Amino acid sequence: MKLYHSIDHLASDKRGTVVTIGTFDGVHKGHQFILKRLNLIAHQKSLSSVVFTFNSHPRHVLFPDDQKLRLLNSIDQKIGKLEELGVQYCLIHKFTKEFSRIDSIHFVRDILVNKLNMKHMIVGYDHHFGKNREGSFDELSKLSELYNFDLEKAPPQKFKEITISSTKIRKLLIKGDIQKANRLLGYNYSLDGRVCRGIQLGSKIGFPTANIKINDKWKLIPFSGVYVVKVYIINKAYFGMLNIGTPSLGANAYQLEVHIFNFSKEVYDKDISIIFIKRLRDEKKFDNIEELKSQLIKDQSNSKKFLNILK
Repeated sequence: MKLYHSIDHLASDKRGTVVTIGTFDGVHKGHQFILKRLNLIAHQKSLSSVVFTFNSHPRHVLFPDDQKLRLLNSIDQKIGKLEELGVQYCLIHKFTKEFSRIDSIHFVRDILVNKLNMKHMIVGYDHHFGKNREGSFDELSKLSELYNFDLEKAPPQKFKEITISSTKIRKLLIKGDIQKANRLLGYNYSLDGRVCRGIQLGSKIGFPTANIKINDKWKLIPFSGVYVVKVYIINKAYFGMLNIGTPSLGANAYQLEVHIFNFSKEVYDKDISIIFIKRLRDEKKFDNIEELKSQLIKDQSNSKKFLNILK
């Protein structure tokens, strides 16, 4: 996949392009349907497939006083997912207030048709774009006739009667329903970060943990509790259990700390990726270190039992 951060750097494709546009937060099953269709049309019509997406979520730019929205993917994770799905060109455009004021006709004519040489466009069932989101499917239908490109609307994708969307997946993660969120995503939710120093209580009771600082400030952290996870660190994969919340004993700061099974290396300042598999239990407070250790032994046993079932 060729990656571009400016429209000006993406030369006009003489063959023509098939284009889809959106934030694609999560690159979930609904998005995956669109992207597979994008690649199929590109193959059938001998066009190049282009994903037009954004760096800085539009809501973060348009509503500066409301920065509560957290995202399913970092920009690097989104790029990785798009590449996995076989997209040929990815244009990550910087979203600004000035860009948001471009009306739909000028966006389609000047950017998509004249600069990207778009011959076919695929949009989601609820897609709107342009100034004040005026670019509806009906508007696009008129423009497709005017500027001679084919247009299609992807139908909503469902899981057990639930229409898949980034918003619904965020809500599932916020309440800790990781397994259902993973089903709607089509892959396991993950966090990327760096190992930092903690209070080292776990080492004293036989459960050393790696404290994690998340790389992306916009990344959504699932609801507090204990999770069964897969861990990638120092180019190897391990299993473990992750606690999200305030430590059961000791400091009160909100933390993410993972105990990695069968692992004893020092990993301070190393990059780490956490893949969420299952939520084990709610966060608990303990009166003493013996109670904590007893619970951690149960958590480890339950985690390994679940992982054995998966094998």
